[in-house]
Amino acid sequence: MDKKQTRLRRARKTRARIAELKMARLCVYRTNSHIYAQVIDETGSRVLASASSLEADVRANLANGGNVAAAVVVGKAIAEKAKAAGVSQVAFDRSGFKYHGRIKALADAARENGLVF
Repeated sequence: MDKKQTRLRRARKTRARIAELKMARLCVYRTNSHIYAQVIDETGSRVLASASSLEADVRANLANGGNVAAAVVVGKAIAEKAKAAGVSQVAFDRSGFKYHGRIKALADAARENGLVF
């Protein structure tokens, strides 16, 4: 198995566990250049809030969208948008990425700004 297949296998297992919980999930995806976050409802059919390092208001504060500073800004933005949509508790779906670096920074920033997971 290559690196991508291993990550996708981990992601499938995590999503199966989150589906059993029947709660909204904070789904995070990262590329070399950017980081993206979405809050998806219990059924998985509707996006309640989203934020990424591509958005104009986030991009104005950043020189680079693919670093820890960008992840912190996106984490803060997704927490604010989720609270505005009426979601305060989520399950964290890291999409099979290891919990360190940018993924951890985004999660910590979201927790600091009011999301519970």
